Amino acid sequence: MDFAAPEFQANLQIAIDLFVSKKRHGVTRGGGLRFKDSSGNLVFRVERQSHKSALKRVLFDASGNPLIYIHRNQNGSWQGFKRDNSEEVMIFRVERTLNALFRTELDVFPVGENGEESKSDFKMKGSPFHRSCTIYSGNSIMAQTSLMYKLGIQKVLVPRHRFRLTIFPGFVDHAFVVALIVIFFDGRKLWI
Repeated sequence: MDFAAPEFQANLQIAIDLFVSKKRHGVTRGGGLRFKDSSGNLVFRVERQSHKSALKRVLFDASGNPLIYIHRNQNGSWQGFKRDNSEEVMIFRVERTLNALFRTELDVFPVGENGEESKSDFKMKGSPFHRSCTIYSGNSIMAQTSLMYKLGIQKVLVPRHRFRLTIFPGFVDHAFVVALIVIFFDGRKLWI
């Protein structure tokens, strides 16, 4: 599956860390997730929207352009869409394969240009409670989340609504990875 990526990301040979935090409720409706780089610059944001009784989230870039629309279906699966000439085109589908108390696994099925689903190329495994998720592309680790710690005399845990997403080199569509993270942690008290 070929996902478009911003040009600046194409030649990166090092892992990229994005820092995830939940925006607090305030004057604006809802909250949302923010993905920032190591300098504190906003890279992506996710807003929750209601759409005909189905839950919908929209992934935006730093400029406010919508990148991926994420729909949660009644059967517990998810679909990711991109907008193409005012219509939404499905680009992937996600299904939960395991949902235990401290262990969750999901399979990701990319959708080709002709609209046909391919086999599950990506898997997500981890524990939403511990904010740990590993995304695999085949047998390779594509991305991983982890809780953050403050360094000092005492080891202090940063609040659980803030954690790190590391995207490893070799896969350049960061928006796709962020959309998968949004799906993995859906409904886990991280959200609005």
